Amino acid sequence: MKNIEIAPPIAAGIPACAIHSFLDRLENYQINMHSILIMRHSKLVAEGYYAPYQASTLHRMFSVCKTMNALAMGLLEEEEKIGLDDTIASYFPDKIPDDVHPWITEMTIRNLLMMRTCHTSTTYKRDLQKDWVESFFITEPTHKPGTVFHYDTSASHVLCALVERLTEKSMLTYLKEKMLNKMGWSEDSYVLKNDFGDSQGGSGLMATPRDLLLLGKLLLQNGSWNGEQLISASYIQQMTSCLTPNAITGSVLSETQGYGYQLWRTRHNGFVCYGMGGQLAVCLPDKDMILVTTADTQGVGGGNDMIYNSFYEEILTKLDTKPNDMKQESILTASLQERLHALSLTPVEKWCTTANNRLSHTSFLDPYSVADKINEKSYCLSDNSGGFTSISLFLAKRQGKLTFTLQGMSYEICFGLENCLTGTFPVYNMKCASSGMWLSENTFYIKSHLIDTSIGSVQIELVFGEKDVTAYMKKIEETMFHEFSGHLYGKIC
Repeated sequence: MKNIEIAPPIAAGIPACAIHSFLDRLENYQINMHSILIMRHSKLVAEGYYAPYQASTLHRMFSVCKTMNALAMGLLEEEEKIGLDDTIASYFPDKIPDDVHPWITEMTIRNLLMMRTCHTSTTYKRDLQKDWVESFFITEPTHKPGTVFHYDTSASHVLCALVERLTEKSMLTYLKEKMLNKMGWSEDSYVLKNDFGDSQGGSGLMATPRDLLLLGKLLLQNGSWNGEQLISASYIQQMTSCLTPNAITGSVLSETQGYGYQLWRTRHNGFVCYGMGGQLAVCLPDKDMILVTTADTQGVGGGNDMIYNSFYEEILTKLDTKPNDMKQESILTASLQERLHALSLTPVEKWCTTANNRLSHTSFLDPYSVADKINEKSYCLSDNSGGFTSISLFLAKRQGKLTFTLQGMSYEICFGLENCLTGTFPVYNMKCASSGMWLSENTFYIKSHLIDTSIGSVQIELVFGEKDVTAYMKKIEETMFHEFSGHLYGKIC
């Protein structure tokens, strides 16, 4: 990577066995990891991508986008285009209703940066079809601004809109021109837009894991890059400090350590650029260390804390431990590189047969003999809210295909039987990686990982009778794929 030194782990005081243990623990937790990067003393000592993800793959970073807004606010303050204690309403007179509540007009830019708005939650999610920015100013407040912490993505969306209103550029373009291009940030990164043409400043960043690493490095270096101060050091120090307590509002340990400007504090005197689902840049100034992950922890209770704990307990506790045998250290380092290069998304067959989640041996029948009974048989479905009318399963030696009719259109999901097969998820035309397996003699399971602008999964369980099928569909995704949720029943046509 340009401007980044690559070195073996021990050169940065990290034994290779510690990173092996970290990877082992994540596998045991059955977390769907997408990438892992570890840097210490400005040395990149581990970098791995879970195929089909690659170093160049743009990944949805969700709320890491918030941290980008905070950087933009710091730059605009330096340019004297804003003051952090300016009221946000003064910049959006066209969005303010005549009967505006006084707490709305009292909110400052600093309040928004610190998540101390007068709203308890994201205002635009109440109706995504209405102006997202306007919703922030017309929603009835619940408390006085500048007081308590409540995570409010609409605040970040408004901050992004402020950048674009003042610069007449997209937020990310502004940052690229001011600083990111100098750092080697990916040229094709972008921020998703909503239906109104606004950048989704609270969650829409599409970037690479290496971009997150560069972001973390800039923050650890207090805004300095190759001898140039790209942004005020005092602003970065303030941005990354604990400005807002959130012990009572956090649902898990990692969200109770305090908040700065659009980023989270963490244990070990660290801070985190934190995106939903495991998009993390964990920065530990005292250790001069960064962990970057991309993942899909949605649906895994405490999934992000599992990543934190694995990192803190398997790697942090072993820092600066000198190996007793350097020859063995070299062997472990070589095997670590091989392991990092061979990473891939795990098919369901492996997840469902691990020692911690093993079904009885009799459940695993020969899928090819069972397949003959149901292969390509079409099942006509009873009326259902999703609009599915037929479904059919086809299995071959290494892969399979689920076909279905939805709203009069025919679609298919292709999947691997012992591996994840990359393809396109129907209806939404999003890239996915899918696998399937028999859970029992009559129950087949399919899981599609969404690996596009949406991160999540769609899971389908098919239970076959002599002449009928019952299907259960479950989607884990924030805003779409609603039809892939619930039950279906059908008989052979």
